[in-house]
Amino acid sequence: QVQLVESGGGLVQAGGSLRLSCAASRIIFRFYTMGWYRQGPGKQRELVASVTSDGSTNYADSVKGRFTISRDNAKNTVYLQMNSLRTEDTAVYYCNAEALNSAGVPFGSWGQGTQVTISS
Repeated sequence: QVQLVESGGGLVQAGGSLRLSCAASRIIFRFYTMGWYRQGPGKQRELVASVTSDGSTNYADSVKGRFTISRDNAKNTVYLQMNSLRTEDTAVYYCNAEALNSAGVPFGSWGQGTQVTISS
């Protein structure tokens, strides 16, 4: 079973930075699209950023220019560098790994989440 373990969350002041890490195991990491999602208080889970197996990235409009997603296939790890943090970035951040099966149906797994809290 796929295992995703997030780390790097915490409490920082607005304007600060954090780097989240997600270490994956029990998957052929390089074949997976990796993503970071977040769920703020009273909100639905939303995509923050993703990176495909060929390195293409996608960002939510709200984080463009502030967040950077990257992956290290040798370490089976995906990162989310978050700069210029805002109070509205406060959320639980989840790592996601997704791939397509032989029938082209997506399947994936989630990490347990890491809390990010931005103080004003």
